[in-house]
Amino acid sequence: MEIAQLYDLAEPPVGAELDASALVGEWVNSNADTRSIARLTIFESDGKLLARVFGIGPKGLIDWGEAELEIFSSSPSSSTPSGFTGYYDFGFAETEIKGMIMKGLLVFAQFHRFKDDSQRADYFVREYFSLFHGKF
Repeated sequence: MEIAQLYDLAEPPVGAELDASALVGEWVNSNADTRSIARLTIFESDGKLLARVFGIGPKGLIDWGEAELEIFSSSPSSSTPSGFTGYYDFGFAETEIKGMIMKGLLVFAQFHRFKDDSQRADYFVREYFSLFHGKF
């Protein structure tokens, strides 16, 4: 089998670990009228990168809880993280979250799948978040 792309041939940096500090912080949706996720917090705990997501509900914010994130770099030889993926299972639905840093913004994607036979369509949302430097 041939190599799919030149990146696959790259040698990893010796002893390199991904530094997640660029992802850590309070991220706020740039769309004030979102009907999806208002904000998320990305933080490190016990050597893991975690997210806490806050969705919009009829009576205010809904805390989705914590999800462990898997970090990805921009190439096999890079030690700089450029994106992440995580997963939530709500019983009636499951959501994959994916994010990447682009030009100082967090491009945040959500893939929602319903499991409750409601016949609602699975759906995708992409929004942009910026770092928040105040207090909620």
